[in-house]
Amino acid sequence: MKNFRKGIYALVLPLVSLFHINPAYAQEVYPAGPIELIVPWGPGGGADIMGRMAARWLESDLKTNVTVQNVPGATGSIGLNKMIQNGAKGYSIGVMTGDTLSLDAFPKSTFTYNDVIPLAVLIRQPSGLFINYDSPIKSWDDLVAAAKLKPNSINVAITGPNSPDESTVNYLGTKGVNLVSIPYPKPSERYVAVLGNQVELLYEQAGDIKGHLEAKKLRPLIFFASKRLPPPFADIPVSSDYGYDILLPQTRSIVAKKGVDPKKLLVLANSLNKLSTTTEFITYLKEQYAIPDSYIPMTEANTFLENELMIFKKLTAKAGK
Repeated sequence: MKNFRKGIYALVLPLVSLFHINPAYAQEVYPAGPIELIVPWGPGGGADIMGRMAARWLESDLKTNVTVQNVPGATGSIGLNKMIQNGAKGYSIGVMTGDTLSLDAFPKSTFTYNDVIPLAVLIRQPSGLFINYDSPIKSWDDLVAAAKLKPNSINVAITGPNSPDESTVNYLGTKGVNLVSIPYPKPSERYVAVLGNQVELLYEQAGDIKGHLEAKKLRPLIFFASKRLPPPFADIPVSSDYGYDILLPQTRSIVAKKGVDPKKLLVLANSLNKLSTTTEFITYLKEQYAIPDSYIPMTEANTFLENELMIFKKLTAKAGK
């Protein structure tokens, strides 16, 4: 029997050496199968557009299937919690927006940021309030006057409770602009609501409704930014013009479950780094009216997002939420 074993080893070991295989250290080549990318919002919005662009790139670059699954609800927490549940091996990743990140600022949150790790922040966009183009309200000053004349009579379509949208509305109330938040989990529902005059205002990012702006169906009234935006919005006031201490740009990141093998995370992060240098991505940022240096790599993304969460906590405190 010993001679038989020696004979087997004599045959196998040269083959192992020939193919450079070390059986003691053989590891899974990642990705070894399809990857699921969860978009925790309905189709057609900014998170969906970004998620599908990232999925196409990862699929091409990593040579594996990347499927997009829309799982809307609860300000994005349902979809991301599903990703966390399924993502231990790195084959489920997701889109995290600033809306979902902000949930962690509240007690009994349905989402905990510490459960995920960002692979990259892909886009940052100034948020604003928009109105039906045919509305008699044509400017932010008009809106302020109308809100003071009839407090709590003007409705705002927002993403969900405990979101930056809702906290912004609450903050404006402390400045005498009393509005009412109406949550819609799907972007298309928010857009239809304001276009159909079911609500007066929409809290959104300009790039997400670019078609409606160009078709003169919606108009911006104010952006939450520290300085005026470039054309075509150079004449639209920003929050700093009125002394409103609120910015909170929308952020959209690709995240994975915390605790995934760091080598797998690095494969995904390096691929997204390559995406950020492509003409397609640079064009995407321009078309979305995004901050030009939006992209933040994994090495810096966690610090940035933790700071955004801290800023949001301070805002909610000011708004008395």
